[in-house]
Amino acid sequence: MKKLAVLFVTVFLATFGFAQKTVYVDTDYLLSKIPAYKEAQQQIDELTKNWQSEIEEQRTTLDNLYKQYQVDKVLLSNDMKAKREQEILDKEKELKELQKKRFGTNGDRMKKEEELIKPIQDEIFNAIKELASSQGYAFVIDAASSAYTVLYSDPKFDISDDILRKLGYIK
Repeated sequence: MKKLAVLFVTVFLATFGFAQKTVYVDTDYLLSKIPAYKEAQQQIDELTKNWQSEIEEQRTTLDNLYKQYQVDKVLLSNDMKAKREQEILDKEKELKELQKKRFGTNGDRMKKEEELIKPIQDEIFNAIKELASSQGYAFVIDAASSAYTVLYSDPKFDISDDILRKLGYIK
């Protein structure tokens, strides 16, 4: 299916005269052949497992607090109920903060991926750019996902200014 889609994109580009200048790569395949990527991924997986265990421990502690509160509730004074409820709310907040710290947008996992994987991706991108320039490719498309991504495009094929001229925004 993927090869059929690549063929479709290539035929589409051939219609517009770009066929001899368009190539594709499969970045998933490239990454799978790079030992440093496999090591980085293993490190991230191990950290993720540890962080998930840490979160699960806190979740278990919170569940136990709540269950114990439910058992003791009928025996507690209003002040004690309020104190225990606040303790449970504080633990819930702690748990949410830990989840955000570990797996949030700017969390530990994202930082670790940035530290370990981004340099490898940059190395691949630079190699693609150098090869494309030296071989005279107009476009390099990544066929690794269902949504094709242009990894490289030769600036001489950029018609953005031509469009702006046609629209009258630049002369």
